[in-house]
Amino acid sequence: MALDAPTTSSSTMFAPWPDRLRHSAIILLAAALVLGLLVLFDELLPFRALIAFLCIAAAALVPWRLHSAAVAREDVRGANPVEAPAVSALVAGMPDPAVLLDRAGRVIHLNAAAAQLAPALRRNELAQFALRSPEIITALREAIATTEPRRATYLDHVPVDRWMELVITPVPVPTAFGGTDKCMLMTFHDLTPLRRVEEMRADFVANASHELRTPLAALSGFIDTLQGPAKDDAKARERFLGIMHAQATRMARLIDDLLSLSRVELSAHVRPDTSIDLIPIIRQVADGLEPLARERQVVVEIDLPDSPVTIAGDREELLRLFENLIENALKYGASGGRVIVSLAAAVSGEGTPEIRVKVRDFGPGIAPEHLPRLTERFYRVDVGDSRMQGGTGLGLSLVKHILNRHRGRLLIESVPKNGAAFTACFPQQKPGVAK
Repeated sequence: MALDAPTTSSSTMFAPWPDRLRHSAIILLAAALVLGLLVLFDELLPFRALIAFLCIAAAALVPWRLHSAAVAREDVRGANPVEAPAVSALVAGMPDPAVLLDRAGRVIHLNAAAAQLAPALRRNELAQFALRSPEIITALREAIATTEPRRATYLDHVPVDRWMELVITPVPVPTAFGGTDKCMLMTFHDLTPLRRVEEMRADFVANASHELRTPLAALSGFIDTLQGPAKDDAKARERFLGIMHAQATRMARLIDDLLSLSRVELSAHVRPDTSIDLIPIIRQVADGLEPLARERQVVVEIDLPDSPVTIAGDREELLRLFENLIENALKYGASGGRVIVSLAAAVSGEGTPEIRVKVRDFGPGIAPEHLPRLTERFYRVDVGDSRMQGGTGLGLSLVKHILNRHRGRLLIESVPKNGAAFTACFPQQKPGVAK
């Protein structure tokens, strides 16, 4: 049986070469064969054949070189340093929403926080189309035009109202051809917590000033009266001095509550580590408020275990906490005729053991719409009744902050015309932790 002879074609001979170079080589090979035959049959002089071959070679190879240079330039563009994975990882690792733009305002990189803040942002698309806030667009245009930093504050309404700050920082970056250009790094910062703190501070100062101004005005008026028309009126002097004493006591109590609240807030991050038995503290507070209970004709029932119940706590703060809870029950629930103070072990919703101290009254109760705001500073269900009872509007706010420092919580239950129950919940102390 005969063996087939190996065949070699031009397509297999130049297969490893690039397409354009392979085509040029085939053309040159064919031209060399034709010119060689013409010289062989004396149809063309060798010198002229060489000139013709060189012209054909130039015509075949120059387009290939131009194409190779164009491909090289495209490869260089594709290796833009700004689009490198390292830059993308740097932007992705920023904690705040961050977007890197080119000079035209197109998105080069953005992190997950930015995508969540503005879901319309897309890579290689203009950021102005996704960020429609006028403040953002104005700041971005100015930053692109001037290549200088810009800041803008705006209110974002989606999904909830938030105050945001935009910072645009021009960033010098190397280009593919050895020069430098400037990209725009946009970072967003949530200013909502700071705004809320400022609003709370302003409200606090306004309320505190108002609460102090009222007794001060009363004191000033009665002093002027005693120094003038009632100077020699013994009966008026006695009545006015009693009112002045009550107003001065109210001011002292307000200042005392403000100072206590300030101290608790100052140490809110430090958890108490002293082992405290709650039983004697509750009994001490109840005994101290016995005169007020008799005055209001209220019976205080104490339901406490015989054995000690210890938590990690601050004694003075706990005294203040139970004093506020029991005193509120005696003042605002007096019409019920009795107040029950009880202590029991329980389990929280997270399954952790805790100690609960409940103060229950049987007075008029509290309407449901007031319950969420009872622990706000200076919030009162009935302003006139609270002031008549000598309240400052800070008692339950102080209770909440003390419980927060003790890593506890306050539960409030109330049914109108059926009394109210305030429960202070403390995490149960682990054996051997506090001393």
